[in-house]
Amino acid sequence: MEQHIFGVAEVNQLVKLLLDGEPMLQDVYVRGELSNYKMYPSGHHYFTLKDPEGALRCVMFRGQASRLRFRPENGMKVIAQGRVTVFPRDGAYQLYCNSLTPEGAGDLAVAFEQLKAKLYAGGLFDPAHKKPLPLYPEKIAVITSSAGAAVHDMIRILRRRYPLAKVILLPVRVQGAEAPPEIVGAIRYANQWRVGDVIITGRGGGSMEDLWAFNDERVARAIYNSELPVISAVGHEPDVTIADFVADARASTPSNAAEIAVPDREALRQWLSGAASRLERNQTARLSALRQRLGALAEKRVLRDQLAYVQDKRMDLVHVQQRLGDLSAGLVAGKRQRVSVLGAALDAMSPLKVLSRGYAMAKGPGGEILRSWRDVQAGEQVSVTLGEGGFLCTVDEPREKERMI
Repeated sequence: MEQHIFGVAEVNQLVKLLLDGEPMLQDVYVRGELSNYKMYPSGHHYFTLKDPEGALRCVMFRGQASRLRFRPENGMKVIAQGRVTVFPRDGAYQLYCNSLTPEGAGDLAVAFEQLKAKLYAGGLFDPAHKKPLPLYPEKIAVITSSAGAAVHDMIRILRRRYPLAKVILLPVRVQGAEAPPEIVGAIRYANQWRVGDVIITGRGGGSMEDLWAFNDERVARAIYNSELPVISAVGHEPDVTIADFVADARASTPSNAAEIAVPDREALRQWLSGAASRLERNQTARLSALRQRLGALAEKRVLRDQLAYVQDKRMDLVHVQQRLGDLSAGLVAGKRQRVSVLGAALDAMSPLKVLSRGYAMAKGPGGEILRSWRDVQAGEQVSVTLGEGGFLCTVDEPREKERMI
């Protein structure tokens, strides 16, 4: 019998038929660590699953990859489900994945933590970006399902607490693949047309799967970019979504959101009543003080006698004039006394006063005062001044010391 010689494609096709015919390999679950994970523009994902003993090439086509709830990363331990077969052109077998689940935690929990870390790093949770809620909103935009119990609870509480506010419902789906784009559209519409002064968006309780629309990145960014303040009201007290972190205020329940959004009219009525009482007391006290002041002013002499003020000022003027006169007289007397003292001192120092006591003053031919016998020569004419009059004389003999008579 002649030996059959196979072509390469035939062998690959034969192996493919054998693998495809094995039921255990058509729905197999494989645990391993992601390695060499790559996402191509076509939408297909290629990676390797490995453990300490081996490695398995894997592919996930675009249709299956679009259903991933988390972002696969190298080093992540996962469980892959799919079928093992051979791609005849390459002759290499690989796992064609239908689903990929993180080991130890659900894919939704991993996706939640991944998106939370991404948005936190991007600053979407920054308290500095959060806007204050209006104290007395005139319009409230509620973005939720029109069929759920949550919207009826919110409307009932809003009307009971603050009936002055107008409630505007923007109905959207809050569950399923269509929910995120509808919520995003409603938030943008409310901002564009200023439908309300504040936005409440959320839904009633449910599983993580039910609440997933409020963990969508598109919804988170729409809340962050909203110019109107947004209150997130998703689920019950323990439920936490990405929308809660991004919103300007977080409510534990939809009913709690209605309580946060508006003041309580009973509390307002009490506050206004107290303010009115305080205002009345303040005005009464003020009027009493004004009456007392008016009574004191009425007792003023200037109001009882209109000329009293003029008379008082006239008396003040007279006193001022008297004081100015006294000051002027004293100043003049002082100046006169000063002149008398200076005149006496000047008179005492006058040369004529000395001459009146019997002394004489001699002047030379040039009119200079003679102080020594050496200042004249014999034969020179000298002028002598006495206390009364004087005379001219001729020097016969200058002497150093005159004999005393």
